[in-house]
Amino acid sequence: MSKVGNFIQQSAGYKAFVPDSFPPHDPVQWDNDLILLLSDANLAIGRLKEIELTVPDVDFFIFMYVRKEAALSSQIEGTQATIIDLLKVEAKIGDEVPSDVDEIRNYIAAMNHGLKRLRKLPLSLRLIREIHAELLKGVRGENRSPGEFRKTQNWIGGASIASASFVPPPATEVLRTMGDVEKFIHSKADSLPALIKAALMHAQFETVHPFLDGNGRVGRLLISFYLISEGILTQPLLYLSDFFRKHRLEYYDKLNTYRADGGIEVWSKFFLDGIRTVATDAADVALEIMRLKERDTKKVAEFGRNAKTGFRLLEKLYSMPVVDYKSVSRITGLSSKSTVNQLIDKFTASRILHEETGQKKNRRFVYREYLNKFNR
Repeated sequence: MSKVGNFIQQSAGYKAFVPDSFPPHDPVQWDNDLILLLSDANLAIGRLKEIELTVPDVDFFIFMYVRKEAALSSQIEGTQATIIDLLKVEAKIGDEVPSDVDEIRNYIAAMNHGLKRLRKLPLSLRLIREIHAELLKGVRGENRSPGEFRKTQNWIGGASIASASFVPPPATEVLRTMGDVEKFIHSKADSLPALIKAALMHAQFETVHPFLDGNGRVGRLLISFYLISEGILTQPLLYLSDFFRKHRLEYYDKLNTYRADGGIEVWSKFFLDGIRTVATDAADVALEIMRLKERDTKKVAEFGRNAKTGFRLLEKLYSMPVVDYKSVSRITGLSSKSTVNQLIDKFTASRILHEETGQKKNRRFVYREYLNKFNR
């Protein structure tokens, strides 16, 4: 059975996990379950890629999926803000939102930065550090060496290193072990399927835990970046944070198992199950949204003289599904209070928009059926 490293006693009295050279020789022991899961995951990815290439206006779908991923990945690390809080900020709605909504916004900035840089740079340690710097800019963790690999020991779980659930390798091992990860990403000699490589890359990154903060979020971003860099997908349509969050305890348990004898296969099966699940769900949601858009476009076409501005508002709702009077006025260019309210009334009467506050003033409207597709 393959093993990725060992717990080594340190002079300070604790044991830290020190990875061996990565990847191990013949890292994956194939069995029927693993082969079947890989096949199913590849089929689900293929269906998602087909939708990516054939569905019109896939950009607005990606826009919302990035925001869902940003919110869920941040929540795994303790962020309280939600996707609704983020959308209210983006729509410039004056409601109070949790201050940590900026952590979600940074996640989106890090995602966009990484995608842009991938056009010029390979997926490398340099790019990983750049993504980390974007992630922690001006938020919790900004004083924990953004963009730099750690130079001190860290740990996971527990109030102190003595009670930690896992102690990553000493800081002196970070460059060596991350160098192995970088070589593994670009190696063509191992002949491993791309989805298996993505599984091992993520688990090894989380094992090394090369930063003082933000490792989980960077590690999850790397999955998308790797799949895009390998041409598995051409757009960021596949995110595992939803699956990891729903199975959070199992996620951590399987990562710990990965570091034990024979744990690579156990972790890989969990990861492939996640790929299969989220790819299938994403493809289903994309088709449901296209049907929703066709239905609501027909509704707006019946708005008479309000149809032109109605189409403008409907199109914007796919990237700004939470609006108020001021944002509707900005989107449509309408300045007359009665005309704006008339348009809003048509959208609520058609059950496209739903008023959420129950108030007569400072009302807020949500494209609920659309948002529910991403929150199910």
